[in-house]
Amino acid sequence: MNVTRAMGAAMRRIHVGNALSAFGLGFTVPYLYVYVAQVRGLGAMTAGLVLAVFAVAALIVLPFAGRAIVRRGPLPVLLTALVMAALGALSLGLAGHAWAVLLSAGALGAGQAVMQPALATMIVDCSTTETRSRAFAMQFFLQNLGLGVGGLIGGHLVDTTRVSSFTLLFAIEAAVFLLLVVLMATVRMPRAPRVEEAPTEAGRSARSSWKQLLGNRAMVQLCVLGFVLFFACYGQFESGLSAYGVEAAGISTSALGTALAANTMMIVVAQFAVLRFVERRRRSRVIAAVGVIWAVAWGAAAYAGLGHGSQAMATAAFVSTYALFGLGEAMLSPTLAPLVADLAPTGMAGQYNSAFALVKQLALAVGPAVGGPLAASLPGPYVVTFLVFSLGVSVLAVRLGRGLTAAQDHPWGARSRVVARGGAAAPAVTAEA
Repeated sequence: MNVTRAMGAAMRRIHVGNALSAFGLGFTVPYLYVYVAQVRGLGAMTAGLVLAVFAVAALIVLPFAGRAIVRRGPLPVLLTALVMAALGALSLGLAGHAWAVLLSAGALGAGQAVMQPALATMIVDCSTTETRSRAFAMQFFLQNLGLGVGGLIGGHLVDTTRVSSFTLLFAIEAAVFLLLVVLMATVRMPRAPRVEEAPTEAGRSARSSWKQLLGNRAMVQLCVLGFVLFFACYGQFESGLSAYGVEAAGISTSALGTALAANTMMIVVAQFAVLRFVERRRRSRVIAAVGVIWAVAWGAAAYAGLGHGSQAMATAAFVSTYALFGLGEAMLSPTLAPLVADLAPTGMAGQYNSAFALVKQLALAVGPAVGGPLAASLPGPYVVTFLVFSLGVSVLAVRLGRGLTAAQDHPWGARSRVVARGGAAAPAVTAEA
């Protein structure tokens, strides 16, 4: 009972950490382009490079973050990432030259990238198979809430005519990260398995851990599926889909804001409503259902931009597209992350979480680069392409399900069968090739 109570106390602090880290991200990132290009007067090229630096920094640090989490534990890695992000945010608010802005953005991007797998691993360490889906659903809910509140407050603080307003914005973000350092330092993590090697074996063991991960066929399939998921949905939100809405569907900026709000509102309303439904279904089938839902969403987008209805109908269809994406996201949040954790061998959750975060980051980097130009120049092929990608998600999910054990694909059903036989639940077995 004491262990359970300690895990519960740690989980509450972790959830607060998730909300605050998302708040810090939403507080400044939406205004980075305006800050660099207009307020600092460094031009559109530098502003574009800053956004690219965020992605590149994440791609550089995530492979090392996984190994550090496995060796040192997620909490020290999280605290280091928070300090780095705080320094990056503060220096970004004071930077007046292009080189200083790029270096600061690199530090902020690297810190924020490492926070997510570290926090996810802490959730794994503080949860059981029975509580993990609900814990990750709460994480996703709080992240979206933090992003929304952060963006709303940040938008009311900034003034493009005053550099000092942006300096204040980044200073507050740095203070939030430092406050989070103090809060997370009080977390008492349960003792979790760690992989310890001698210093002379560090390079070899790092290579062997990646070899072990790549030898896990189910994890490789999940990473491929994850790339398609993030590429076809998240990678299109702020680039291809918005460009398609404005250019092909004639959507106004206010209607685009309404669509984004509908996405967030759907997540907030549906997250816990769908949780019980998702928990009792096979994870692979839930992911396959999300692919179908997103295909319907792209169908609504096709009607908005290529149909011949009124502008009001086009706007309603476009808003529905974002809402349907939100429903799919609510179904994925208690499914994907727990599945990554259940595929990881004992003590390797940090490595697997970081690898999956790396795949997500790659998809988010490639998605806008492909979707934006395609949507602006060829709206018809753009919609058809991503509708096919969404159906591809369903196909990949069904194939993934064939390689999962019963405990990995349907943990609730596996527990029910054990209880019916009067036995004790066996630990999940990882699917190794």
